[in-house]
Amino acid sequence: MTTARFIDIHVLQTLPYSNINRDDLGSPKSVVYGGVSRTRVSSQSWKRAVRFDVENALGDPAARTRRIPEQVANRLTDRGWPSELAAAAGQQVVLSAGKGLKVESDGVTSVLLYLPTSALDELADLAVEHRDQIQEQVGKKKPVPVLPAARIAELLSRRNGVINLFGRMLAELPSAEVDGAVQFAHAFTTHGTSTEVDFFTAVDDLNPGEMRGSGHMNSAEFSSGVFYRYASIDLTGLMNNLDDRTAAAELTSAFLTAFISALPSGKQNSTAASTVPDLAYIAVRADRPISLAPAFEIPIKLTGEGGYAARSRDALASYAQRLHALWGQDSLVRHGHATIDPKELAGLGDKDPSYGSLIQHAVMAAYPAESSA
Repeated sequence: MTTARFIDIHVLQTLPYSNINRDDLGSPKSVVYGGVSRTRVSSQSWKRAVRFDVENALGDPAARTRRIPEQVANRLTDRGWPSELAAAAGQQVVLSAGKGLKVESDGVTSVLLYLPTSALDELADLAVEHRDQIQEQVGKKKPVPVLPAARIAELLSRRNGVINLFGRMLAELPSAEVDGAVQFAHAFTTHGTSTEVDFFTAVDDLNPGEMRGSGHMNSAEFSSGVFYRYASIDLTGLMNNLDDRTAAAELTSAFLTAFISALPSGKQNSTAASTVPDLAYIAVRADRPISLAPAFEIPIKLTGEGGYAARSRDALASYAQRLHALWGQDSLVRHGHATIDPKELAGLGDKDPSYGSLIQHAVMAAYPAESSA
């Protein structure tokens, strides 16, 4: 039996007038591909939305933060500690972690830390165990660390599902580093786009009757299009992080579900661009990850009827079919698609009736039932 090593997921998603991920000037992000400017959504933006969906599905959230001293202090004040002592305890967490981590003048850590939120409660519990030692350091100009360094390192190195999926880099605490099992591409439109400027005003509801004009004027930029999205899971790497086949399968399923359903929140209150993907294609592979982004290096052109979505689906299927002929299919453990398109798209494997069915079949192929013999 061919052993699955990677899962590739490819999605085509149509977004109407929107700006779900803007640059430093407030404009939709862009990329020039095939000599044509496209709208882009950064991998960091969409990955964050996916991460939150995975956390919600598993009920095990994590936090990427520089505010661990503050968070520990808040937990202790909620338990009745005086604010000064609680603040000292929060500082002790970082002080006792070793020379790599530092607290800045504004009370936050010098780097972002990434840990399960449950570990914050355990850090507070640890401070309670050493309350007397912390009390002795309160008010000192140069307090010395009093919490057990090994225990602090263990809590800051704690993992959960999303950390095992996405990894964690922390040069200041090498024992906490985790190799990510997910590669996550920037999304981009399958066709050329241009931004539109929306001039808007806001009325002051309490203006006197004789006063005319708006209370506020501004402009914002938006675009629309069909986005190609891609990510890959290193199944071997995920198993190395977990050493638990059942947990790996659960995480894989949660990630694939979240990748299809999650949306960044940028400008959503004013655009409500809450669409569902038109197509998802999942390939379980034994060789290496393969993006199908080159399917759109030549941008999709409008037909007489207009619209990019149907032509994008056809272009993806056609490219995949030609690539399979060139590269071979011996390393495809299983591939299939689900789509709003009524026809079956040759080149994209079996057609599943729903995204749920597509994900279930992909996970079963990636983690086949072990023989009882």
